[in-house]
Amino acid sequence: MRSIPLFPLNLVVFPGEKLNLHIFEPRYRQLVRDCLEQDVSFGIPPFLDNQLSELGTEMRLVNVEKSYANGELDIRSRAVGVFRLRKFERQAPGKLYAAGQIEEIVQDEESDPLLRQIITAQVRQLYEALGLKKLLLELSPDYRIFDIAHHVGFSTEQEYQILATTSELERQHLVREHLDRTLPVVLETERLKERVRLNGHFKELIPPNF
Repeated sequence: MRSIPLFPLNLVVFPGEKLNLHIFEPRYRQLVRDCLEQDVSFGIPPFLDNQLSELGTEMRLVNVEKSYANGELDIRSRAVGVFRLRKFERQAPGKLYAAGQIEEIVQDEESDPLLRQIITAQVRQLYEALGLKKLLLELSPDYRIFDIAHHVGFSTEQEYQILATTSELERQHLVREHLDRTLPVVLETERLKERVRLNGHFKELIPPNF
């Protein structure tokens, strides 16, 4: 186990994700300065249902994009892994920010290529229905579920379930099940919207031939 600074937020961050943050609170400005000076990572444990989650995401500070005269900062960071929070300190010794003893969680990255193809087809249908084709074009052929989990309509609680799942194959099954439920609803909603748009327009109808 090791200790890292903590930056609790009301969101879930997935490994590989890039996260830009505007830092304004003094305690987190201090956290960023310490990460820069000591070349250490920091953790984002999701704050859900008014409590700190057991799991979190380890982040590396990429750079400070902008420093403001009042001390506020715009930073770029990147998620590098998932951890389990073993001990929480509301304030690190001599610091304004929280810290925690963490244990790194190892991921099983083995996936099912056929299942990925099925999910890709489902995601394509979803993106086309919602007008989000550009997102699909940015996916690499060997993408992980972490790469799409923010874009398939999960709630924050469902995203946390994905974060808590250490097997890529199990994450694939969770997304497949979710899309099996969600996609028909989205497609039917789009068909309904199209019918509403056509209502009141002149229609060229071919009468039945009998």
